[in-house]
Amino acid sequence: MNIQQQTAIFKALGDSTRLHIVHMLSEGELCACKILERLEITQPTLSHHMKILCECGLVKARKDGKWSHYSLSCRALREFSKDVSALASPKGDNCK
Repeated sequence: MNIQQQTAIFKALGDSTRLHIVHMLSEGELCACKILERLEITQPTLSHHMKILCECGLVKARKDGKWSHYSLSCRALREFSKDVSALASPKGDNCK
């Protein structure tokens, strides 16, 4: 994962609402309507947050009728996690 991709993910997760959405999606796919119910935000606000999460690659969307269903991209999460873990064990082991 390149620096620009990592930056986009850090920025996406830097917002408490988006981080909450990622936690919710860690339990499995959710319809936008269920996310709206649990967060008590407006549909346009949810769309804004989901656009950012999808653009950075953490979340995948699929349409089913008039609703969108969202799930985590396990591949992106694993890759990002690996990159972040590498920061804690740099050459020279400076983070003891």
